[in-house]
Amino acid sequence: QLQLVESGGGLVQPGGSLRLSCTASERTGSSLRMGWFRQPPGKEREFVARISWSGINTYYADSVKGRFTVSRDNAVNTVYLRMNSLKSEDTAVYYCVAGTAVGVWTYWGQGTQVTVSS
Repeated sequence: QLQLVESGGGLVQPGGSLRLSCTASERTGSSLRMGWFRQPPGKEREFVARISWSGINTYYADSVKGRFTVSRDNAVNTVYLRMNSLKSEDTAVYYCVAGTAVGVWTYWGQGTQVTVSS
C-alpha cells in the first residue's frame, strides 16, 4: 500500500510563499499521476493541481493558476507544490494525492495545514 507523507505547511503572511513536499513510501510507477487537493475551513475539499509521471503535463485550478507550481522528482519519490503570492483564501489543509486512472485518486496523504494570516 503506497503511503504519502506531506510536509512544509505552516503560518505565512499574505503575499508570502511556502513549498509543500510529499514523499511516497516506495518508488512510483510510470503511470502514477500525483497532485494536490485542499480543504478550506468549513468548505468542501477541492482540486488544486496535478502532474503527470514525466512532469511534462501539469494542470491547475483557476484559483491558483499563475501563483502555484507543481513539480516532481521521481528519483526521490517526491512531488512539490510551490505556493507564491499567498492569500487568506488559500488557508486550508493541503492533501497530496496519487493515482493511475484519470480522475481517480486512490492514495491520499494525511494532510498539512497552511494558514495565511497577518
